[in-house]
Amino acid sequence: MTFRRPQIPFVSRPVIFVFLLVCSADLLVGDLLVGDLRVGHFHAGHLAAAAQEPQVDPPGPGETPPPDPAPDPAPAPDPAPAPEEGSPSTTTPAEAPPVEVPQEPKPQEEMPKEESPPTESAAPEGTSDETPEDEQPQRLPKLGKAETPFLPGQPWRVHDMYRPRPPVVAPPAAAWSIPPPGDAVVLFNGTSMDLWAHHDREDPSVWYRPRWKKEEDYFVVTRGTGDIFTIDSFSDVQLHLEWMVPAGSHGNSQGRGNSGVKFLGLYEVQILDSFENRTYADGQAGAIYGQYPPDVNVSRPPGEWQSYDIIFEMPRFDGTRLEKPGYLTVLHNGVLVHHRRELAGITGMGNPGRYAPHPPAGPIMLQDHGTGIRFRNIWVRPLDR
Repeated sequence: MTFRRPQIPFVSRPVIFVFLLVCSADLLVGDLLVGDLRVGHFHAGHLAAAAQEPQVDPPGPGETPPPDPAPDPAPAPDPAPAPEEGSPSTTTPAEAPPVEVPQEPKPQEEMPKEESPPTESAAPEGTSDETPEDEQPQRLPKLGKAETPFLPGQPWRVHDMYRPRPPVVAPPAAAWSIPPPGDAVVLFNGTSMDLWAHHDREDPSVWYRPRWKKEEDYFVVTRGTGDIFTIDSFSDVQLHLEWMVPAGSHGNSQGRGNSGVKFLGLYEVQILDSFENRTYADGQAGAIYGQYPPDVNVSRPPGEWQSYDIIFEMPRFDGTRLEKPGYLTVLHNGVLVHHRRELAGITGMGNPGRYAPHPPAGPIMLQDHGTGIRFRNIWVRPLDR
């Protein structure tokens, strides 16, 4: 029996060709997917390489399909995870590149600083822009107090630092020097200090000759020798004296040219260099010390003679009771600075506004406050005769 090969109609050949082409494409795509997909992660390097390859058109009818391209080399495996600190590494250089393990930064060694070259704005030689370590803030002279008792009948404290200071007034051109009248007791005329003496500090009844130094027509406070007193006692008086702060005196506030004239050693008119020397108001020249500033500051500069003319009215007591307060009138360099000012008590800061009974007469005192004040032309007129 003769077997005849079946004849495929010409129309079905293109259909078979398309079927074979689809199968070939499916196999090619599958091969690519198997080579390029790893555990669900797409290898981007192979995708880029595939994009650079030329595309090949599928073969037409009767054409031999081109050989398949050589497969790409297997991609490098993913780098193994870094070993934990302290455990040995299981990765060799051939298997994966070394993995850098972060380490704690090493402390930086401090490099020596370069000395910068001097600039044009550098400080002059011998000076420094830096403040020395041992330099302390400069303290101003003491200008008063803030915690002392209030003065009776006044809104101010003793030596109140906030009390206004009197205005400055220029003194007369010529020194105010008055010769003693005929009824005056001349206490010093430039020749003798016989009417003055020191008290013994332990026993006031003991007297010593004055140790203050007499020079030309004046005498000078000798520091540390103590106050001097008149040997005679006085009650109500008119007192004239002239005084000078030496030229070139140093210090400030109460430390420059300090002395005083005191009646009975209790009621003081302050002597001080108050020429361009700031201090508390009730402690400057011409003040009733610790109670009243002068109405004006009429001081002369150091090296020039100044004068006080003082009328003192003694307080009166009936036993221990104050019968009449004391009063002071003061002219400084011929200018009135206190007009019958009522004393609030013993001057000073211990017990403001308090009197203590004392005899109706007593000596006049000049104070040793450690500075070389000069005195001349001192006379007194008793007013209670």
